Amino acid sequence: QVQLVESGGGLVQPGGSLSLSCAASGSIFSRYTMGWYRQAPGKQRELVAFITSGGRTNYAASVKGRFTISRDNAKNTVNLQMNSLKPEDTAVYYCNARNPVMPVTILTGYWGQGTQVTVSS
Repeated sequence: QVQLVESGGGLVQPGGSLSLSCAASGSIFSRYTMGWYRQAPGKQRELVAFITSGGRTNYAASVKGRFTISRDNAKNTVNLQMNSLKPEDTAVYYCNARNPVMPVTILTGYWGQGTQVTVSS
């Protein structure tokens, strides 16, 4: 069992930055693929970025070059640095932990409660 707790959401102006953090419980954190997903009102939950246990990263095309995912296995945390934010980035952001054999395109694994990110002037 893994428990995930996100923090760091809020309101930011277009072009601004936010940093999200996810703290995970459990002694096997380092084995999981960690990801950030988001869900905007009326839309399906979508993958934003993921990082494997070995540190390989991948990003959605819409955030590539603006967002950076990182993990600290010693602290059981995964972070998402978001720069050059746009109104279309507005969504609830969810932290996810999954068995690395599960494709990141499938909504499975453990989920945090979500944190709201609003990009607006």
